[in-house]
Formats: sequence, structure tokens, C-alpha cells
Amino acid sequence: MDQRILSSFRIGWLLLRAVAVLSSSVATIVSTMLPLFLYYTISNGYLLFMFLFLTFSAFLIHGVLTHALNDYTDFQSGTDQHSPAILSGGSRIVQNELVPPKTLWLVGKWLAIILILLALLLAIFSYYRLSILLVIGVWAAASYSLPPLRLSYRPFLGEWLSLFISILFLGFAGPWLILGEIPLWAWQNAVINALFCLAWVMVHHIPDLEADKKAVPQKRTSVVWFAEKFGLYYARIPALLYLFASGISIFWLGSDRIGAALVLLVTVSIAAFLVLKMNVENHHQVSYFEKIMLLLAMITATGLGLFI
Repeated sequence: MDQRILSSFRIGWLLLRAVAVLSSSVATIVSTMLPLFLYYTISNGYLLFMFLFLTFSAFLIHGVLTHALNDYTDFQSGTDQHSPAILSGGSRIVQNELVPPKTLWLVGKWLAIILILLALLLAIFSYYRLSILLVIGVWAAASYSLPPLRLSYRPFLGEWLSLFISILFLGFAGPWLILGEIPLWAWQNAVINALFCLAWVMVHHIPDLEADKKAVPQKRTSVVWFAEKFGLYYARIPALLYLFASGISIFWLGSDRIGAALVLLVTVSIAAFLVLKMNVENHHQVSYFEKIMLLLAMITATGLGLFI
């Protein structure tokens, strides 16, 4: 029994892909909760409860639901089987025969159904903000991976209609639920963190470029689209575009948030240098640079939260 429990925990941990959740979902939560701790007169106990609640929700929807559906779909299409599987290529729990694909599908399907029913129940009792946030989380997970939309298999659509929207709403969820409004600084932090997240996700797709092209149907990410349209060297362009969008946000921050602008300038500059320098054919180098970008994403989120 003990072995089975340990095995279940191990499988759950692999599925969560905690580093990805921490450097995107949790980072953006920290970015907009931190100012509430530092600059607002709100009970620390209440703020801590809300932070833990949002973090748990992020791990449930991003770590479990999104990854279960994505692993299932990418196994069905064949892309994960061809992945170099350094950082990309899913959790590998199917490929390593720890869990059958059908189990992943059932976990994702029933979790999505439960969350949608919970959202309806919350709406009935007038908890509209919580209901909206839940629906957006399920939408992002389902639309990103499941047919007929399967937006991660279409250039630009996956990152904008699924990923960006979910990280954006999660980013300002804390202030929205606690204050009843979304301050300008919360909008700024949420947008910038979402754009930085898109940038490292594009780097994440580079090692899987050939695997994605072999998928049936083809997983035509923005990275694949640029590589096919302009050549392999240009597979880095989507990441650079999103870093540029993050970088020009310093003008939006303005002189009122000079500390945040300086942090953003430094992290975006380092990330852009790495993306320009990387050899897109060297999967180990790309994955190493991605790890640095994950750290830079967390530094960016924290810096934005400290300086409002």
C-alpha cells in the first residue's frame, strides 16, 4: 500500500510540472498579491488565505487539468513521442508507462466537469468573479488542447486565446477578488507577466519543432510557422516579439514606477540576449537558456510586485 501511495505521489508530481506552474501562474499571483501585503491595510491573515487559495487553484487548473489534457492530446498526435524531452515533451508519465492515456483523459474530463459545475453553483449564489475565473481556467485548458479547437496546434491562437487570457486573469484575480476592482498597477503587472510567459513558452517549443511537424495533425505552433515560412533560424522570432512587447511596457509603467521599469528593462534585455545568442538546433542549450528565462520571469514578477 505504501508503495502505491508513493507511486501515486510521484506520478502526480511529474504531471504537475511544478517549475512551469511556479514560473508562470504562481509568479503572476505573487506579482499582484505582494503589493496588497506591502502597501494596503488589509489583514495579513486574509491575504495569506487568498494567496494560498489562488496558488492551490493554479496548481489544480494549470498543473493538473491543463497538463493532463495536453499530455493526452500530444500523445494522441504523436508529438511527445518524438520530443527530445529535455524540458519539453510533456510530463512523460504516458511514455514511461506510469499512466495509460485513457486515465489522463478521464482525469481531465471529470475535473473539467466538476469545475464547470462549481462555477455554475458559484454564479447561482452571486459569486460572479470566482465563477468567471473558473470558467476562464477551464476554457484555457480545454481550448488549448482538445478538438475541435485544439488551439495549441494553430499558430498564434493558442498563446493568445488560451495562454495569455488565463495568465492575465489569474494575474489580476487577487486584487479583483479582494479590492472589488482592478487597479492600474495590477493590470500592468498581469499584462507584462503574461507577455513574458508567452516569450519563454515560445522558447519551450523550439526543441520540439521537428516533433511537432511530425504530429498528426501537425502541431503548427508559432515556432513551427516561423521556421517553415522564413527558415529555422527564425524559430526564435515569436519569443523575441513577446519580449519586445514586454520591454516596451516600460513606457506604460512610466516614471511613477521607475523601479519596476528598471527591473523589467534588465530582465527583458538578458532574455532577449539569450534568445538571440541561442543555437536553435542545440536542444540542450535552448533548454538551458529556457531555465534562465524561467528564473527571469520570476524575478520580473517579483520586481513588478515590489515597485508599484
